Amino acid sequence: MFRSEAVSCGESIYTQMTLILLLKGGGTIDLEPYLTQSSTAEPTLAPMAVERTTTTRAATSVGLVAALEEEQADQIDLSCFWGNLRHDDRDNARDCWKLSDVNNFRVRSKHFCYDKTKVPPYFVYLLFMIPAGKHLMDLVAVDWFKDTKRMDHVTRHQSCAAQVASEKGLFSLIFNLQVPGSTHYSMVFYFVTRQLAMGSLLQRFVDGDDEFRNSRLKLIPSVPKGSWIVRQSVGSTPCSLGKAVDCNYIRSPKYLEIDVDIGSSTVANGVLGLVIAVITTLVVDMAFLVQANTADELPERLIGAVGVSHIELKSAVVPKLEPEIS
Repeated sequence: MFRSEAVSCGESIYTQMTLILLLKGGGTIDLEPYLTQSSTAEPTLAPMAVERTTTTRAATSVGLVAALEEEQADQIDLSCFWGNLRHDDRDNARDCWKLSDVNNFRVRSKHFCYDKTKVPPYFVYLLFMIPAGKHLMDLVAVDWFKDTKRMDHVTRHQSCAAQVASEKGLFSLIFNLQVPGSTHYSMVFYFVTRQLAMGSLLQRFVDGDDEFRNSRLKLIPSVPKGSWIVRQSVGSTPCSLGKAVDCNYIRSPKYLEIDVDIGSSTVANGVLGLVIAVITTLVVDMAFLVQANTADELPERLIGAVGVSHIELKSAVVPKLEPEIS
């Protein structure tokens, strides 16, 4: 059960909505919105208003049911994907990745251009019947690599998740976070979708030029478990990756790989040094998104979110990368 309260721009109208979702074993939904408005006058309710309210509630319920049914029908079979970093969603799991709750992050609301408000994604879902509460792509695998040199274009790794997705006709977005040092590390996240919606902000990002990509790519970090100094250093403020560090984009017909060179920024490298020193004690959450700037692009939607728990440097493996095709 989720309850939300939202304030319309420039109005003192509060909306309370209760949503009960039983997605497994029945697929039923019960939505009961109540609209109230503070007023000094005694409220009246004409028959026409009752009919209009009932019709609105029914239409909202039908719209949400249709959206959820479409979402279930479009689900991807994740069992065929793998990465060398283990997936484990238990709270006390170690040296693994898990899916983060997207609603732990705040995104630009539908009215951000007017009031600069940010809300958890499920607010967007409830208020506008837009499934922003669900990520745009599915995280299917994570690789944890090491080598004596920086690892670029890791999608060349034999039988990696992006190659499997390509064989199945799916599209992948790969984030390769490159960690410099005497030993170089890369943590690679593979996000997959059936296809990019033409004209969408995500499709424009994937097919845009590097200048557009750098101006829009964002990362929202969080350290739910770790020392105070690390949590303060990392923070939870969205970071424009393309502006903060060097990003290299490798585009193929079935994927876009983004190599993020964290070592290219003195500030980012300093924070990373703190993180690496105590990485086995940390739980780090990250959300990736394309920044929405205009009213027609809002509300923002996350590409996806991931958490990594108590990572061990020794668990990283040396990848076998195919030679670059000249």
